[in-house]
Amino acid sequence: MAFSRTGGPEVLHLVDLPTPTPGPGEILLRVAYAGVNYGEIQHRLGDFGEPAGETVTGLEAAGVVAAVGEGMVAAVGTGERVAADAGVADVRVGDRVAAYLPDGGGYAEYTVVPAAFAFPLPDALDLRSGGGAALVLTTAYGVLAGAARLAPSDTVLIHAAAGGVGGVAAQLARAGAGGAGGVRHGEHAGEGRVRLRRLRLRRGLRPGRLPGGRAGGDRRPWRRVVLDPVGGPTRLASLDVLAPFGRVAVYGEAARHPDLHLPVLPL
Repeated sequence: MAFSRTGGPEVLHLVDLPTPTPGPGEILLRVAYAGVNYGEIQHRLGDFGEPAGETVTGLEAAGVVAAVGEGMVAAVGTGERVAADAGVADVRVGDRVAAYLPDGGGYAEYTVVPAAFAFPLPDALDLRSGGGAALVLTTAYGVLAGAARLAPSDTVLIHAAAGGVGGVAAQLARAGAGGAGGVRHGEHAGEGRVRLRRLRLRRGLRPGRLPGGRAGGDRRPWRRVVLDPVGGPTRLASLDVLAPFGRVAVYGEAARHPDLHLPVLPL
């Protein structure tokens, strides 16, 4: 599935291209499954730049290594100790891997992947699950553990929780991403539960007043985390539900609103 110009779904079309050859530090992946994310829509719309000829989309995939490029240590088995850099990967022909494809290519039978962006799948993870792991899971973990610095007793509000990253983020928050145990999650759920609901944010909502919060609108400064891939008015309203020292972690602009002018004084 490829496109040669940006635009709506109508620009996508099937195309017959030769099987690519992996270069130094690359592997050839025979794709079994590919993820379907908003990122593919952004790719098609031109958010990542104009296409150079026929461009295959698909930003994450899982499959079997069909060939390795020059300079790769193809005889090294998974789990063995190697000196690895971008040109040497702990993979061999026949290994099952998941791969992040920063330039696309997952919606093809074969695609070339930089070795540094591929990782072997453990036995507990099948190819179908691996097809949605390389981009979605790492993004969700990076947002929660890195950008949001999730901590014990944090409450997490996840916008667009039905999406790929949001769905995984809810699971990671429950498990305590980044080693944070006893994390409260959902909008303001009790221990061990995720509460999903449609929430209409409005300006002027104060800390402690989030629907489903503590009885009596407890205004104690419970730290909160908001994950926002939406932008626009949703992002602005998110500031009003933060407790002191709360964090809004931004990882997208799905609503495609103009950039915000953030009110710094209330913060």
